[in-house]
Amino acid sequence: MTTAGIDLALSLVQQHFCGVADKDGVPYSMHCLRVMNGVECEKDIEQDAQIVALLHDLVEDTPVTLDDLVELGFNPRIVEALELVTHAGSQTYGEYVIRIKPNPIARVVKLADLRENAGLDRVLLREGNFDTDTRRIQRYILSYQFLSDRLDESAYRRLMTACDAPPQS
Repeated sequence: MTTAGIDLALSLVQQHFCGVADKDGVPYSMHCLRVMNGVECEKDIEQDAQIVALLHDLVEDTPVTLDDLVELGFNPRIVEALELVTHAGSQTYGEYVIRIKPNPIARVVKLADLRENAGLDRVLLREGNFDTDTRRIQRYILSYQFLSDRLDESAYRRLMTACDAPPQS
């Protein structure tokens, strides 16, 4: 059986995100493409990282499962990284990011996703949601700093706890 590749990943994104828009009304598949184009890594993992980047929200946001991706022929390295970048609702955002860090593919994909989500042309700061949006941006910045080795794990945990605390009145 041939290993599934980037063409199948593109097809899955198009199929499952067709008609879905982000909060700015832009087709959601564009986010997946921008994350793929933002992957910065060593050549030996580049193609796998691009595939993971394309599919990074698929399991989290559609009916597609990791088992489906295995059945479609995606290699175990890709499926493992996808499992890591899929945020399970039962874990905090900080724990999710800590789990990603040791995996080189998941790590570069999450860094690309964070750059994309926190870009000044993309970030949302809405009047009615200012506190929530600000905390989300803080989580993105802290997570980027942690994944790029600018914060150690204990500092990251401490700062994420403070970031997740309810605002004081």
